Amino acid sequence: MLNLYRKYSPFRRQKRSNSEATSPPPPLPISTTDNDFDFDFGSENNSEVYGNETLTSSDNKEVVYVEYDDPLALPPTSPSYTRFVCISDTHTRSFPVPDGDVLLHSGDLTDTGTVEEFDMTMEWIRKLPHKVKIIIAGNHDLPLHTKWFKKNHYRWRDKDHSLKNELAQILKLLKGPAARAANVIYLQNEKYSFKVKGNGRTWSVYGSPWTPAFFSGGAFGYTPREAPALISKFPKTDILLTHGPPHKILDRTTRGDTPGCPSLTSALESARLRPRLHVFGHIHEAHGAYIHEWARGDVVGNIQNAPDEPETEPSEANGGQHAPTAATVFANAAAWPMGLRRSNYQRRSWGAASNHVFGGAGFRPVVVDLMD
Repeated sequence: MLNLYRKYSPFRRQKRSNSEATSPPPPLPISTTDNDFDFDFGSENNSEVYGNETLTSSDNKEVVYVEYDDPLALPPTSPSYTRFVCISDTHTRSFPVPDGDVLLHSGDLTDTGTVEEFDMTMEWIRKLPHKVKIIIAGNHDLPLHTKWFKKNHYRWRDKDHSLKNELAQILKLLKGPAARAANVIYLQNEKYSFKVKGNGRTWSVYGSPWTPAFFSGGAFGYTPREAPALISKFPKTDILLTHGPPHKILDRTTRGDTPGCPSLTSALESARLRPRLHVFGHIHEAHGAYIHEWARGDVVGNIQNAPDEPETEPSEANGGQHAPTAATVFANAAAWPMGLRRSNYQRRSWGAASNHVFGGAGFRPVVVDLMD
């Protein structure tokens, strides 16, 4: 298979200044999961056509803000809820993020994982006001997959590049004194427990950067044969962070593929894993959220984001035999605008690629309120 991603995706050497990180992003390279023919004519922000989107479970224990006008003007949460603000695939860009109790970032913090890119991303994350900030890596955060990067670094780094020094600097940014002072927790195949309220509940989270190998490759990729053993190591937690999505849950590309992980979907539907919140990204154009109430059945179904793709209703044949988790919120929180969703929410003139707005209309941070 041709090595397409080196030419067409952000897997290439590039530098951006801090001023560029906070200004409208530069023209973007074409992704292999994007297409070049979904341009529409009109205004940059077309969210009024599709409206705001808020999801609520039948017992009101889960409230999800998917699309909204002002990231800084969401309704306040009730004291009996914890607010999780979910982002992913930020690729060194920064944008307005709603306040909340917990920030969750599901990977692709950078474009190619340089120290400069990690420095920009972590400077932004440290300044965010959330009480706890939990982050994982993705397939673009190359040096963090040390064994793989040692074999492949020559594609992105000079021959005399010091991998050891680079990794040490990156880990200091992710886990060092400045990160700890800002309550940043970096997880790489790890479980973590935390509280955000003095007398509140203890939440558990597991974070894994592993992603089904698909088209562009990169770090932390795994094959279908490797998937069952890898997923079997995931423990039960309240929150699950993975970079890659489950199969047929907010994973459809503009080409019509559904490259999410079948083994992950199987673990969720069998109740071996049953988080209250599962956050992921990777497939940018599949940004969206869905609340599955397990009383409806243990088969989630084919759930894709509207208006891009129709949903297939979940099966009710197996009447929710598995509880106590009554519902799981699935959130693809990718911030990089791509695909039909980008065209629908961020309309622009032909060829005006620089009008893409990371974390903008159609690709807002997904805000999830969970009753304690």
